[in-house]
Amino acid sequence: MRAAVLLDPARLHRPDTTVRQQPFPFMVAHGQLPDEVRAEIDHDFPRYASAGFFPYDPGECGPSINALIENMTSPAFACAVGQRLGIEDLDQYPTLVTLCRLLNKRHGTIHTDSKSKIATALIYLNTQWPDTSDGCLRFLHRIDDIDSMVVPELTPLYGEFAVFKRCENSFHGHLPYEGERRVIQVAWLTSEKEKLRKTKRGKFSRAFKKLVGRLDTRLGAGRDRNASHRD
Repeated sequence: MRAAVLLDPARLHRPDTTVRQQPFPFMVAHGQLPDEVRAEIDHDFPRYASAGFFPYDPGECGPSINALIENMTSPAFACAVGQRLGIEDLDQYPTLVTLCRLLNKRHGTIHTDSKSKIATALIYLNTQWPDTSDGCLRFLHRIDDIDSMVVPELTPLYGEFAVFKRCENSFHGHLPYEGERRVIQVAWLTSEKEKLRKTKRGKFSRAFKKLVGRLDTRLGAGRDRNASHRD
């Protein structure tokens, strides 16, 4: 992995970037990653076996993903994002990084994010996406209407970026989708205490998912053996 700024704040100045302050502060930006590192990022993304968001572990990621996360959590990027969201000194807040490779149908329910978050950023990394709205990020006017979109939905393709300020009405979600949907999420948190709490909870959830995955594998193998015995 050659040394480079993968997520450059200067790209946020693209003319097709959308910045809104109402109904809550958010930004949607396209083409935020260079095409020449697409293959590296695809190769270096961690191979999680289960659905959901997992705490960032540098040892599970290749060099390009680690470099991208370093850019995404840098003070310079936080300041650039904060200026557009109206958040002063966003870089002073601790960051929590999570990654997701797979979704199941229960993900995407409309929510605002927890009060422990100041802002949340998402960079999408799928090299292709089916011809569907399922799984596409929506910023919404209402918590009870997935079709009350503030701006057009964001397809989770390589280099698509979104960030929003957590508010009581920062409603967002997506239609149910099951399959691969690669995304890196960075949340700027209110305190180190909240980061520690969320990190501990994330590690527990991860250990539980791994245990369930191993049990499913063993049960599946047992079913296969029983089936072969029946044959």
